[in-house]
Amino acid sequence: MRTFEVTHQSTTGRERTGILRVAHGTVQTPVFMPVGTQATIKGLTPEQVEDIGFEIILSNTYHLYLQPGDAVIHEAGGLHKFMHWNRNILTDSGGFQAMSLSRISKKTDDGIEFQSFIDGSRHMFTPERVIAIQKNLDSDIVMPLDICTQYPSERTVAERDLARTVSWFGRAKTAMGESHQLLFGITQGGFYGDLREESTKRIMELDPQGFAIGGLSVGEERQLTMDMLDHSLLNAPDDRPRYFMGLGDPVGILEIVSRGIDMFDCVLPTRVARNQMVFTRDGVIKISKSMYERDFRPIDDSCSCYACRNYTRAYVRHLFKANEMLAGTLATIHNLQFLQTMIVEIRDAIAADTFANYKHEFMARYTASSDRVW
Repeated sequence: MRTFEVTHQSTTGRERTGILRVAHGTVQTPVFMPVGTQATIKGLTPEQVEDIGFEIILSNTYHLYLQPGDAVIHEAGGLHKFMHWNRNILTDSGGFQAMSLSRISKKTDDGIEFQSFIDGSRHMFTPERVIAIQKNLDSDIVMPLDICTQYPSERTVAERDLARTVSWFGRAKTAMGESHQLLFGITQGGFYGDLREESTKRIMELDPQGFAIGGLSVGEERQLTMDMLDHSLLNAPDDRPRYFMGLGDPVGILEIVSRGIDMFDCVLPTRVARNQMVFTRDGVIKISKSMYERDFRPIDDSCSCYACRNYTRAYVRHLFKANEMLAGTLATIHNLQFLQTMIVEIRDAIAADTFANYKHEFMARYTASSDRVW
């Protein structure tokens, strides 16, 4: 049985729908994956996340390795049992966090040496060690150790990071062996189009079960992101799932789906929810503004989430102003349901070959309001 199957390829563009078969059930694509860094979607129970309709979430190898430790999770029966989540989990490699969260980190051909942000202890991530940790976690999709090239960086730096990322994937694949877990490859190359094309070609020669685009959406302008994405996809085959790492705003989702991306994740919808910002069809609004004090409408009139069915903008604003924990929970439920509803609409539009119209109409309304935050 094939791991991934394209169920509909648009006749007018690059967008497509598909089915990804993973150990804990099938995943319909395009798909947004909520980020549960510490084995939890902040503020929600697993049942609430499942009720929204998500078939897969993401957790982080670096954080779980440091706390509570992958050995503890292994003893608990794996990450699914540990966090009471019965659907699929993708774990990222933790390499980005090992470099970005450490006071001291060092990259060598062997791996990444880093200092724990918790207690300052020293650790080493090698491609083999990262695979071993994720085997203990027993996630459904495993990401290999890679190097996310900083923006901006000199070409020589991007070339070195690319070479190490390809080499490390080869080592990761050997360490993985035969497994029920899927192993994706990651393309890098910084912000040099030809290096992006080379990276994809070299990664695909190693026959990954999925293909991830890393090192983008790290502070560059959106048009540059899309240009580098186009280069990254030139040598990508059609029969593997394509995963854009770290993007989750509605406009960005529409842009990458139109380029043939199948999977994406981001902390943005849950993080901004805890910071009083909620998605609406008219853009993102800051719900704590005084203008919503007597606004007794749902957060979004077209949303069917638990928060919108039962509460008003005025009430959610009140909760935030009173520093009540429920505020972040309701805003998070809404933002995740907003994206999940949007993804279902996107799949339906692709299947009907009307995605271009859907994208145009969604973006026209979403970007028109003068009240939206961004």
